[in-house]
Amino acid sequence: MTRVDFYVLDAPAVQARELFACRLTEKAWRLQHRVYLHAASAEAARQVDQLLWTFRDGSFVPHSIDTEDLDPAVAGRTPVRIGAGGEPRFEAELLINLGAEVPLFFSRFDRVAEIVAGTDEEKAAARERFRFYRDRGYALATHQIGASRA
Repeated sequence: MTRVDFYVLDAPAVQARELFACRLTEKAWRLQHRVYLHAASAEAARQVDQLLWTFRDGSFVPHSIDTEDLDPAVAGRTPVRIGAGGEPRFEAELLINLGAEVPLFFSRFDRVAEIVAGTDEEKAAARERFRFYRDRGYALATHQIGASRA
């Protein structure tokens, strides 16, 4: 059964969720996990794509946006994909959800990471996602992340 981890950030900064998602993605990739970052929109996916190139000096996370026209040769060698909307086009162990709602396909992943920061509206949406998973019996963990780690 899918395990769900909520990372609650103290950092109120703009892009705090996305920056933490990049750090988490890098860590998972270094542990040889395949990762799918689920963004709220195509524009948000492009922003995360750009941020993965620049979030930390010296960092390299091989990734691509998960599109229908992605070259199969590239797709086969890319352990991190970013998408929005529909079902991912590849298998991965970790889903990092940056959307406001629980993606319909979440249960195909071993693990889901929900990152919570920002406005009261974003926090309310995260509480709804928490209730969704809890009410269906998924294993939940909550991690408080201080500003120095976010």
